[in-house]
Amino acid sequence: MRAPIGPFEQARPAADCLADLTRPVAEALRGLHADDAAGEILYVDTDPAIADTAAFVAHYGPELLGQSANCVVVAAKRGGETTLAACLVPSAGRIDVNGVVRRHLGARKVSFAPMATAVELTGMEHGGITPVGLPAEWPLLVDPAVADMPYVLVGSGSRRGKLIAPGAFFARLPRAEPVEGLCAQDPA
Repeated sequence: MRAPIGPFEQARPAADCLADLTRPVAEALRGLHADDAAGEILYVDTDPAIADTAAFVAHYGPELLGQSANCVVVAAKRGGETTLAACLVPSAGRIDVNGVVRRHLGARKVSFAPMATAVELTGMEHGGITPVGLPAEWPLLVDPAVADMPYVLVGSGSRRGKLIAPGAFFARLPRAEPVEGLCAQDPA
């Protein structure tokens, strides 16, 4: 089947591609119920060498920049404690880590989590971290612009492949919280 966005001629239901996904993503998809849009989540096979946003949209088409989202892992520090969270923001924007994210998480300081930490704790690959299958205790901060997109392209847990799902699906994931102003759009 053809994907609802992008130039992808071969899109398959993600539930049929569990062997191609990382363990946490496959387990999360297995746990979804039909009314949770499980049937609407698609998997498209893509080149792992161009998984990063800029290279990906340069290869597959600039329109995907406005139809995709990045899942960023952050580390929030307060009183000697560190809390990890994920933020899902439109790929065309910049996440407001030191403003909106810091205030929302009640932290003194927030930074991008070290790559090794994010990879180890998610069980996913750098450049493919997705909001599907994150550690259960992590908050998932979702920019409302993502939830409003008809379809969103995100990582699949690995650098190879992407998931496509309705934006509203991501707002219904466990521990998802809509956060206004999470992302500032980059000027065109």
